[in-house]
Amino acid sequence: MAELTFTYGTMAAGKSTLALQLCWQLREVRSDVALWTFGDRSAGGMVTSRIGIEAEAYAVSPEEDLANHISRFRENGDNILVIDEAQFASVGQIDRLAQMVDDENVDVHAFGLSADFMLNVFPGSARLFAIADRCQELPLTSSCWCGQKGRCNARVVNGVVARQGTQVLTGDVTHGVVHYQVLCRKHYRTGQLDPLSPPEN
Repeated sequence: MAELTFTYGTMAAGKSTLALQLCWQLREVRSDVALWTFGDRSAGGMVTSRIGIEAEAYAVSPEEDLANHISRFRENGDNILVIDEAQFASVGQIDRLAQMVDDENVDVHAFGLSADFMLNVFPGSARLFAIADRCQELPLTSSCWCGQKGRCNARVVNGVVARQGTQVLTGDVTHGVVHYQVLCRKHYRTGQLDPLSPPEN
């Protein structure tokens, strides 16, 4: 039986790395594996990992009709689909992927974030939590500066944890005026980015 699976974690927990590893391992023994991305940091048809590995992928835009992508998938004779950045998919796109699993016996392995920088679950991720055959948190998790498990993807703007803004901000934003930092729940709440920074008022 084919399955729709969702593997999720915080930023820098290795989601893209694991997606690439799975794709590589499958392609070592079979030729019917496709790789898609709904919004890689490279902003192109690639899945890239912060540890330096990458692979070409079909780039899919959120809200885009999947018909052409699915037609190409079937024309290529593919039967397994690995997807990175699945949190950016729309609810309708996730439903269409689930239909592929049910009606066409296609295995779909989706990887992505669960929640955004305001701790709201992405619509695509929420749909996956609701209908995926299996959901699993990454075994390797990012840590907060205090050593606790990092659960919150904080968006930091000019040294302050942002509490509002657009949900989606793609690109390799790891340093600079706007970047992301993984924090534990307490330090996300207090806005402390390191041992020397004072809590927010």
